[in-house]
Formats: sequence, structure tokens, C-alpha cells
Amino acid sequence: MVMAAMLAPPKSNPDEIAIEALDQILGAAFISRINMNLREDKHWTYGASTGLPGARGQRMYFAASPVQADKTAEALAEINKELRQVLGERPVTADELVMARDSLTLSLPGQFEAMSAVAGGIVDIVQFGLPDDYYQTYPGKVRALTNQDLATAAGRLIHPDAVAWVVVGDRAKVEESLRKLNLGEVRLIDADGNPVK
Repeated sequence: MVMAAMLAPPKSNPDEIAIEALDQILGAAFISRINMNLREDKHWTYGASTGLPGARGQRMYFAASPVQADKTAEALAEINKELRQVLGERPVTADELVMARDSLTLSLPGQFEAMSAVAGGIVDIVQFGLPDDYYQTYPGKVRALTNQDLATAAGRLIHPDAVAWVVVGDRAKVEESLRKLNLGEVRLIDADGNPVK
């Protein structure tokens, strides 16, 4: 299991809708960059995804995937590449922007089919300090997103040099190749979170 995690701004930040769209492109949608890379192109996993839980303060943005043990380091290298490339070398394309817009807006009716989901939306508005008309204006704001908005969001969300990498696996099979990546200090812990010498 591999995970790349970094700090993200609170849900109430002014770029949140663009950040959500960027997340669709990077890993939240099935046809996202990270999943298509690791699953469809490389065949190293059954699925890779990203997550961006809501929070009033700083929160975690992460990419995670179970991968073949013999492709652990390679998977980290590919995730690292995807995170870095969206910042400039391979910015969001027009087709990806359309996909993200559709994914975020066309799923809205299904998200609010039950009264409990409507109540959950109200809770989100209160809990995260969102405007009262957040969901009413959401589709229009998503449809108005531009590639520049997503480039700005990438700069606020993605910090490749500040990623905390977490790998769960057979140390004997993965440690040497992980160290060669030079992604930062390697710290070993046991199943209870205690440091291992």
C-alpha cells in the first residue's frame, strides 16, 4: 500500500471548487490521471485514487493505492511524476476540464436523493462555514471554471517537495528501491506505530 499525503487548505477556501475539479482530474474520477497511469497503463494495481476530506482548518490531500510489491518504488515515482507535472509540464487539458465539470455537476442530483443527504448538505454548510447558497450556486461556479482556475488550484493544493510518503509492505522487498528514490528521510515503524531501528 502506498500513499502520498500533503496539507491542503480548509474547505472554505476561495479556490475550493477549482480544487475539487483538479482532484477529479488527478485521482477522484475513475478516468483520472493517477488511476489511468497505475491501473490501465502499468497494470500495477486494481485502482488508485485521491482523497480530499472536508475540514474547517488544514486538511490532508492524499493519493493512495495498493500496488504489486515489486512495483512499489515505481508506483511512488509515477505518483510523484503526476503531482509534479500538473503544476506546469502537463497542465490540465480542455478535455480534462470538461470531464471534471461533468463529473461534479451531473452527480449532484444523485447526491441529494434522500432527506438524510439533504440534511448532510446543510451540516456541511454550517460545519465548514460555507455560504448559505453554496449548493444552489455550485453548478454555475463549476461550469465557469477555466484552465487558469485549475492551474491556480494546483499551486495551492500540490506541494511535491512537502509530501509525506507512507508505504506499508515487506521491508526486505521494498526498502532498498524506496531509498534510491530520494523522496526524503525514510523512517521505519512497526504495526503499532513504534519506531524500528
